[in-house]
Amino acid sequence: MAAKSRRRPSRKGGSSKPSKPTKKPLWRRVTRTALIWGGALALLGVIFLGSAVFMTARELPSFTALKSGQQGQMIIIRAVDGTELVSLGPSYGKWVASDDIPPIMRKAMISVEDRRYYSHFGVDPIGVLRSVWVRLSSGRWLQGGSTITQQLARNIFLNNNRTFTRKIREAILALALETKLSKDQILELYLNKVYFGGGAYGIDAASRKFFGHPAQELSLSEAAIIAGLVKAPSRYSPTADVQAAISRGQVVIAVMQANGTIDASQAAQVDLDTVKLAKEKGQNSVRYFTDWALPQLDLLLPDTNEPIEVWTTLDVGMQGAAAAAIKANVPAGAQGALVSMDRDGAVRAMIGGTDYISSNYNRAVNAVRQPGSAWKLFVYLAALEAGYTPSDRVFDEPVSIQGWSPRNSGGKYAGEIDVRTAFAYSKNTVAAQLGNEVGFGTVASMARRFGITTPITTVPSMVLGTSEVRLIDMTRAFAGVSAKGRAVEPYGIIKVTTSEGEEIYARETKQPGLLVPQYVSAGITDLLQSAVVTGTGGAAQIGRPVAGKTGTTSSNKDGWFIGFSSGITTGVWMGRDDAKRVKRLSGGRAPARAFASFMRVAVKDRPVEPFDTELQLPEWQLEPDDEFLSGNPDDYYFVDDDGNLIDSGTQQAPPEEPLAPQVEVRRGSDRGPDLSDPPPAVSDDFLERALGNAGPADPGLRPAAPLSD
Repeated sequence: MAAKSRRRPSRKGGSSKPSKPTKKPLWRRVTRTALIWGGALALLGVIFLGSAVFMTARELPSFTALKSGQQGQMIIIRAVDGTELVSLGPSYGKWVASDDIPPIMRKAMISVEDRRYYSHFGVDPIGVLRSVWVRLSSGRWLQGGSTITQQLARNIFLNNNRTFTRKIREAILALALETKLSKDQILELYLNKVYFGGGAYGIDAASRKFFGHPAQELSLSEAAIIAGLVKAPSRYSPTADVQAAISRGQVVIAVMQANGTIDASQAAQVDLDTVKLAKEKGQNSVRYFTDWALPQLDLLLPDTNEPIEVWTTLDVGMQGAAAAAIKANVPAGAQGALVSMDRDGAVRAMIGGTDYISSNYNRAVNAVRQPGSAWKLFVYLAALEAGYTPSDRVFDEPVSIQGWSPRNSGGKYAGEIDVRTAFAYSKNTVAAQLGNEVGFGTVASMARRFGITTPITTVPSMVLGTSEVRLIDMTRAFAGVSAKGRAVEPYGIIKVTTSEGEEIYARETKQPGLLVPQYVSAGITDLLQSAVVTGTGGAAQIGRPVAGKTGTTSSNKDGWFIGFSSGITTGVWMGRDDAKRVKRLSGGRAPARAFASFMRVAVKDRPVEPFDTELQLPEWQLEPDDEFLSGNPDDYYFVDDDGNLIDSGTQQAPPEEPLAPQVEVRRGSDRGPDLSDPPPAVSDDFLERALGNAGPADPGLRPAAPLSD
């Protein structure tokens, strides 16, 4: 039976239209567009990158030309009289061909700097992604993604500026190098050109400098130390820090074992502490000074690689006398440091230790130690500014402040004495009472004002020097007193010239700011002179006026003497690096003797200068009701926590801390003017009145009392 056919009814009008196509989802259309444009942009990027690499590779020098090029800057350092002190610059050993480079040296360098060296094409995408991931997770750059090829490109063709543009250029150069040179050629260039610290470029120069033999003889231990230097040559170089170099070498050994370059038994046999380091030749105490001064060039000069000559403030004769004074007087087993500066802050001598070759750690500028009674300088400065005079009567007697009971070094008390005697014999009880009366925060502010940059506590015991300081900062503070209360900034570089004599930097002379009024600087000079003439600093006498202060910490761990004469201020510190006791060490013995030995040479060609101890007292001390005072508040001067100058016209003085509970300092009847209620030291009211305009008449003069026998 035939099936019936069905005919679909025709639509109106007798014609049929096709159905409307379904519209694709928006996400598919966006994805498709993004893929098309992304692919197009990627293609353009590849074309651009390929063109850049191709053009760069065409312009690159040949392997032979790259071998002959050298980098590094030659620097000649001169003394104040033009004498050449030392010549610093690149040191190049013999070129070591690829086949002659010890395999262990190649493996060590690749393990620590670029473990996928033989598998990437000049840029390591995995390393870059890892570096970015660490940056995102930690918030700062802790790992670099640069390959050995990129580092070579940067060392030869670029600088170390951390900019995105430089990284792009570095990557293009690395890709170009990979297209033109073999992996072995790139590694050969790298190992012969990379900087290893101490002025050494290339593994042969580094091997000879640090170990005293050619690179072909490098052992596993030595190779690990050298490979570890690349990350931070100035920090890990054995000439800078032996222990840091060894610690970094141990990291390299661990990385080599983790990468399978060496096995566990080989790693266990390595003892980096037994590696023999070669002693540097031609090093002496001058290097303490140059190590301090030369880093300042980074702030003084624009980027330059041309040879330069640096003219410094160092006096050769004074430096030799300083080295001899420290060597002759430092106790056995202890270290010594000395800083001496002229009236304008020019550093004339610097000793950072007894032997630069055995230890280049600069104790004069880097070590922080307790100053002991030398800190009383700031206590008495604050007291003098608050209204005390050297002749005022105070009581040396037992006292308790906030549960703290200071004792004098001899355990005895003198009763009623004057301020001059209390300072000369370094009476702890009087210093504690004065500090409590003016405020421990005020004493700390005074120390900041005079250039102390290290942290300062404001507990009562701070008046006896429990806050750690640097020798150069303490010397700077005493130099401010020598300069009659004006600021002194230590400096070591006078000018810099090219090798042809063209001047590219010259230090500008600035008008120093006023730290304290004249009557304060005159009063403290009176006290400092008494400490040498009749007090604890007698061993520092040199046959001409000397003002200074001793300092000794508990258990004889530190000994200080800091003083000045004829415009030269010198600070001496002695002690052990491990802060253990030094038998019979005190500021009035070895440090004072070293000071005298040095200063006899330092001032021998200078005229004898008597000290200005005439007290030009402010009107509020002579006539308490008179508001017409002398001075200018704008002359006041301060430094911040880093020792930088603060312009009083744009900055405010460091805020004072609240005064501690008061302990009355009793004074005798011979006290001169009425000082019962002087203004608070360094308060705004005092600054406005004690340093106001003087008017036509000068303040009255009152001579200091004669020194006691």
